[in-house]
Amino acid sequence: MIEPTPRAWITIDLRALKKNLSQVRAHCPEAKIIPVIKANGYGHGMQQVAQALKDSRIKLAAFAVASIEEALQLHAFNLDISILLLSGFVNEEELVECMEVGIEPVIHSHYQVSLLQKIFAQNRFDGTRKLWIKQNTGMNRLGFSAEACIDAYRSLHKYPHTALVLMSHLAYADDINDPASHDYTEKQLAQFDDVRKQLLQLRGEEVESSMAASAGILTLPKTHYQYVRPGVMLYGSSPLALETGEELGLLPVMTLYSRLIAINLVKAGEFIGYNAGYSCDRDTRVGVVSIGYADGYPRSAPNGTPVIVNSGAGPMRSRLIGRVSMDVLTVDLTDMDQVQIGDEVVLWGSGLGADEVARLAGTISYELFCKVTQRVKFEYV
Repeated sequence: MIEPTPRAWITIDLRALKKNLSQVRAHCPEAKIIPVIKANGYGHGMQQVAQALKDSRIKLAAFAVASIEEALQLHAFNLDISILLLSGFVNEEELVECMEVGIEPVIHSHYQVSLLQKIFAQNRFDGTRKLWIKQNTGMNRLGFSAEACIDAYRSLHKYPHTALVLMSHLAYADDINDPASHDYTEKQLAQFDDVRKQLLQLRGEEVESSMAASAGILTLPKTHYQYVRPGVMLYGSSPLALETGEELGLLPVMTLYSRLIAINLVKAGEFIGYNAGYSCDRDTRVGVVSIGYADGYPRSAPNGTPVIVNSGAGPMRSRLIGRVSMDVLTVDLTDMDQVQIGDEVVLWGSGLGADEVARLAGTISYELFCKVTQRVKFEYV
C-alpha cells in the first residue's frame, strides 16, 4: 500500500518556541516562569512543547494546564517539574489525586477550602503541598472577593507544610494605551496589591504572587511579581490588540501547509464557491487548495484573506476567493504563471502571521491553533 500524500500538514518549530521563551526571560529577568501548555500546548502538542521548553537553558518553575486530565497526562510524561492546575479540583477525589501526585491546584471557591480542611485534618499526606489562591479582581470568572481571599488564605495558612501563592488574572490588558484598558487594569492591580498588603500584615512577610500572563509580561513590568504565566507569546502570537507577534519580535512556531491540487480558468462574470461567494471581475486563474474547515481552517475567513504560495520562483502572496469549504478552498493565481499544481501553500505561520489571518477571520490566533483537527499531519523540527 502506498503512503498517502498529505492533504495538509503542520510544522512545529521547537527552536522558535525556545527563542520565544527567551523573550519571556528578557522581559522578566527576576520572575519565575510557568509556561501555560493547556489545550494540548495551544494545539501544538503538549508533550513535545513541554519537553522542548524543559530542555531549554531557562529554568522553569512549573507548567500550567487547565484540567485534571491534562495535569495527569503531563505528570505521566515524567518530566520532573511541578504542575499548576488552573481550574483547581471539583471534588474530593480530584483533590486527593492532586495531593498524591503533587499537582498544585488553584483554589478559587469556598467549597474547595472546605474540602482541603477536611483532608488536611485527616493528616493523610506528608511533605509540602503548594496551593494557589485566586483573587477575582475584575475578570469575574473564577476567584474570591478580596475579603474572602484573605479568609481563605488565613484558613489554609495555619496548616503545616502548606505553601500558598496569591494569584489573579488581567482581564483587559491587551491595549494598555487605551484609557479604558489602562483604567480597568489599574483598578485590578489596586485590588490585588491591597490584598497583598493585608496578607503581609497577617504573615509578617511578603506573600508570593502571580498576575501577569503574556500581555502583562510584555507591557506591565509591575505585574510580574514572583511568577509569570506566559501563554500565547510562547507560540509566536501576540496577546495585544494593536501589535502582531512579528512586530513584538516573536517567532511563529506553528506553520500550516497545504498544496494546490487543481488550477482552473474562470471567466469574467462567473462565480466561485458556495452561495456564489465571489464574482470574478476578470478572467481569473483559480487555484484549489486541499484544506478546509474540517481541517481547522476557519470558514469565517473572508475573500482577500492572504495565503503564501511557495512556487518555483519563490514565495508569492495570494488571497482567498470564494467561501472556504469543508475540504478545499480557492485562491487567486491570476498573473502568477509560475505557480503549478503541487506547489505548497502556507495558510499561516512562516511568512504569514496567524495574527493577521485571525483578525480577518474575526477571531484570535489562539482559536486558530486550537481548532486544527486530526486530519492534519504534524511534523516537529
